[in-house]
Amino acid sequence: MIKAVFGLGNPGRPYAHTRHNIGFEVVDLYREVHRVGSRQGRIEDSALVYSSGDILLVKPMTYMNESGAAVRAVLEKHRVSPSEALIVYDDLDLPLGRIRILTAGGTGSHNGMKSVVRALGTEEIPRLRFGIEIESRDESGRDFVLDRFSKSEWRSVIPALRSAVDAIDVICSQGIDEAMTRFNRWE
Repeated sequence: MIKAVFGLGNPGRPYAHTRHNIGFEVVDLYREVHRVGSRQGRIEDSALVYSSGDILLVKPMTYMNESGAAVRAVLEKHRVSPSEALIVYDDLDLPLGRIRILTAGGTGSHNGMKSVVRALGTEEIPRLRFGIEIESRDESGRDFVLDRFSKSEWRSVIPALRSAVDAIDVICSQGIDEAMTRFNRWE
């Protein structure tokens, strides 16, 4: 059972609504849909934490490459095991708007997930990967992830954000296997 959802991103205005902050976007939409918490959560262990009944919604306030320290601290403080946490993050290996849910796995080229795996000492961490790749990209991966979505890209991002929120609901109510069956299909 999932007890904490971590949306990875970078804190601060310069990074707001960038591709790399899609984890923050998912957590914010989940909070909006479910009317979770006050406008401001509480800062604890370098993370912004909101409580939603049975689950914590967390936005690490470290930079992406140091996300693991905040994730580990929140998990330890709330006595949540890595297998009871869901990490939501952007993925350059998936097309824009596609989500993929996994029970465990490697980190690919994502430095935030590398930090989380290193800090927790395991790859057995459920995750929701959110595709941000576009075919016409000219920029390097580092520059691309720090750019904002174009207006036309938001037409793919918004429905995928809603699907990510729905997927979290399914994970929490019916389990991750059911969510993988429903949401990992690409049509």
